[in-house]
Amino acid sequence: MTGILKNLIEYRELMAVLAWKNITLRYKQSYLGILWAVLKPIVLVLIFMVLRSFVGIDSGAIPYPILTYSALTIWIFFQESASEGVSSVVGNANLIRKIYFPREVFPLTSVITKLVELGISLFILAGLMAWYGIAPTWQILWLPLLVLNAMLAALTIAFIGSALNVYYRDVSTALPVLLSLIMYMSPVIYPLALVKDKLLIHQAAGEWSNVLYTVFTLNPLAGLIDAFQNITLRGLPPDAAAMMPGLVLTLVLLPFSYLYFKRAESYFADVV
Repeated sequence: MTGILKNLIEYRELMAVLAWKNITLRYKQSYLGILWAVLKPIVLVLIFMVLRSFVGIDSGAIPYPILTYSALTIWIFFQESASEGVSSVVGNANLIRKIYFPREVFPLTSVITKLVELGISLFILAGLMAWYGIAPTWQILWLPLLVLNAMLAALTIAFIGSALNVYYRDVSTALPVLLSLIMYMSPVIYPLALVKDKLLIHQAAGEWSNVLYTVFTLNPLAGLIDAFQNITLRGLPPDAAAMMPGLVLTLVLLPFSYLYFKRAESYFADVV
C-alpha cells in the first residue's frame, strides 16, 4: 500500500493532466456541462420523494429531501468513482501501449477527478442546509476522513474491477447493476435509524436480527452515509459501531485488490 502513496507523489503531474482530460472529455459538447453533477442527485431526490409518498419513510427531525440529498452526495461520489475506476484502464488503452508508468495511476485519477463534482454537491448541500435552517457544527471536521473512507471503498472496487475488465469486458457492464443493488442495501432512500429500530430494538427478524444488522453494516456505505448525515445535518459524530464493520472490511480487502491489480498489470499492454 505504500506504493500507492509513492506513486501519488511521484506521478502527481501526470495524474493532474489525466484528471483534467477526464473532466474536459466528460462534459465536452454538453450544453449543461458540469451542471449534470447537480441534476443527477436532484432528480433522484424527486423520485425518492414520490416513492416515499406511497410507502411512507420516517426521516425523523430532518426534512426528507435534504436527508436524501445528503446521502446521495456521498453515494454518487462513491458510485461514479468506482464505475469510472473500473473502466479507466481499458479507456486509456492507447497510453498503456505506448509508454510505461504504474497503471494504478488510472484508477487513482478516476477517483480523484470525482472530488470536483463532490465539491459542487457539497456546495449545493450547504445551500439546502441554509434553506432549511440547519447550521453546521464542529462535527463537520470529520468530513475529510469520511471522504477518504469513500475513496478507499471505491478504490477497493476500482483496482480489482479494472484489472478484471481488461480480460472480461462484461465487468464494466455488470458493475452498474451491482452498484444499484448496493444502493438499495444502503441507507440512501431510508435512514439507518429505521434499520436499527426494526432489527435491534423490535427484533423484526427474531433471533437473526442482530446478525442481520451486522451483515447490513458490513456494507461500507451503510455506516458511511449515516456518518455523513450525522456530521452535516444532525450535528453528531459518526456512529463508530455502525461504521466499524464496513471500514474493517474495506481495509482488509483493499490490499488484496491492489495486489491483484499489480500482478495483472504486466499483461495489460498485451491484452487491452
